[in-house]
Amino acid sequence: METVEMNSVSLKRPRSEDDVANADEIKRQKISEKSKTGNDSGQSVETVTDQPDKSLLEDTKNEIIPNEESEEQEDEELEDSDEDGDPESFADMMKHGLTESDVGITKFVSSHKGFSGILKERYSDFVVHEIGKDGRVSHLDDFSVPVDDEVNFEDPSEETFTVLSDEDKQRLEELQLLKNKETSVAIEVIEDTKEKRTVIHQAVKSLFPGLETKTEDRDGKKYIIAYHAAGKKALANPRKHSWPKSRGSYCHFVLYKENKDTMDAINVLSKFLRVKPNIFSYMGTKDKRAITVQEIAVLRITAQRLAHLNKCLMNFKLGNFSYKNHPLKLGELQGNHFTVVLRNITGTDDQIEQAMHSLREIGFINYYGMQRFGTTAVPTYQIGRAILQNNWNEVMDLILKPRPGAEKGYLVKCREEWAKTKDPAAALKKLPVKRCVEGQLLRGLLKYGMKNIISAFGIIPRNNRLMYIHSYQSYVWNNMVSKRIEEYGLRAVPGDLTLKGATAVHIEKGDVDNYTIHDVVMPLPGFDVIYPKHKIGEAYKEMLVADNLDINNMRHKIRDYSLSGAYRKIIIRPQNVNWEVVAYDDPRIPLFTTDLDKLEGKPLPVLPTDGKFRALKMEFSLPPSTYATMAIREVLKMDTSIKNQTQLNTTWLR
Repeated sequence: METVEMNSVSLKRPRSEDDVANADEIKRQKISEKSKTGNDSGQSVETVTDQPDKSLLEDTKNEIIPNEESEEQEDEELEDSDEDGDPESFADMMKHGLTESDVGITKFVSSHKGFSGILKERYSDFVVHEIGKDGRVSHLDDFSVPVDDEVNFEDPSEETFTVLSDEDKQRLEELQLLKNKETSVAIEVIEDTKEKRTVIHQAVKSLFPGLETKTEDRDGKKYIIAYHAAGKKALANPRKHSWPKSRGSYCHFVLYKENKDTMDAINVLSKFLRVKPNIFSYMGTKDKRAITVQEIAVLRITAQRLAHLNKCLMNFKLGNFSYKNHPLKLGELQGNHFTVVLRNITGTDDQIEQAMHSLREIGFINYYGMQRFGTTAVPTYQIGRAILQNNWNEVMDLILKPRPGAEKGYLVKCREEWAKTKDPAAALKKLPVKRCVEGQLLRGLLKYGMKNIISAFGIIPRNNRLMYIHSYQSYVWNNMVSKRIEEYGLRAVPGDLTLKGATAVHIEKGDVDNYTIHDVVMPLPGFDVIYPKHKIGEAYKEMLVADNLDINNMRHKIRDYSLSGAYRKIIIRPQNVNWEVVAYDDPRIPLFTTDLDKLEGKPLPVLPTDGKFRALKMEFSLPPSTYATMAIREVLKMDTSIKNQTQLNTTWLR
């Protein structure tokens, strides 16, 4: 999904994975056995973040709002706190959340009977490897730093990173960014040797590009004097100084991360490197609760500086460095390869074989997953619909009004204050986290006034604003696809749409036999798409009319909110599908080795041949904008909504 900072609640268990595993394992087995009877889906699942819709990315920029570091740190501390709590009360609050049927997810394509399994019992049970546009799967398998062709240029030595004190670094950064009136910074050389002076010179120039250094004698002591090489002009692109001409401007590297989302990871890297996050680029964001491997590019930061971070970062590793002349672009990827473990499965061998064969041969309905629609009592598609209706009071109300369900305490207080006073300043005072959507809208209202909601809403980053209307498009698409499957089944019929190149055409009666369900696409509503020529074409119009929208006029007076539309395949057949059922006794042991395990020489886990529990290990590749949870939903035949899964989790946590 796009880079967003929506105010959502992640589904977390009240105890750590390892603590809860032993104490509750027997309970989980009993619950799974019970859920096996009388229901096709009685399993515990958390949803997955997948790639942005490539077709929608044409209207979307990778936009990052820089924040003051102190505010970011405060926000992160607040966001990290208050996430755990009584599982019963959390499940009770999530009763107000969405289920799959609320967003049009109602059909399956396979005929096998569903079975139970636990997804993401450990975040290490879900591994994502990015597939680049050249078809190459990203792997972390090399920590070495490339050597430059220019012999006169040397990357900084290891001592470079430790020779300067924190106070020196602070003063140098202020000098580099012209934050004070000083024109230079003097660093005393305590142990005066030529080698020591050389290291300090090198440290200043490599860590603070744009600064030059010289040595001076003052009162019999040696000082390294740092100063601006080109005055304020140096700030325009400070990394261009001391960068070899033969070296590509962008350092590409593989980011291996555990239990962190992509933007959080980039924010951490930018803080350590003392740079702005927007010098990083990537092809797609990856899920937090997973192990993910993806390519990142950064402008004029050396591989050595990046490699040094491996010694001080938790849950990250950087490697496979190379220099290139181009950044990465959002959406420029072939997809992702998933390695997933479903633990404590209850299906018979026949059920599992049927399910996996169906996934490989037929595929799954290409629904937009639950994470597309938010986790609170106000779905994102409702806000998107209000934007398209040009109903700005409704937009403001939906974002700021009190809502039932799971939310952080300070947001509840902020909403209550807003409902009571309609005073942006008063509501903002109740909100210590300012970079959430609510905080941004309130600051906009404070700046532009209550009569200019459009401008106030415009303060929210563009990606976040577009996410709302994309959510509405996804809501319409899901509902229409369910109607299409119900009406015509899993075959191409006259009036369906298919793509010839990038152009959609109707399937005519005379050549319908030349097409299968895998050729059929359906439109996301917009001004530049055509609709099916059968009952579903009319159903689109009826749904939009019910929402006070005109399907023939999807242009908005604000250009950003004009929807051109796009086409999306209704059935996706995963590639490279493999699976294996394994037995295990200890729920804490990993069931496969990761890239990092291999680099560190960790042996494969030894599994019993006759363990107490069974797990399904599955691998598959998906194109961008498809949701792995929807593939797993097809295998297990279950509801992937947080509302449903939280209640199941709570049952075994009792």
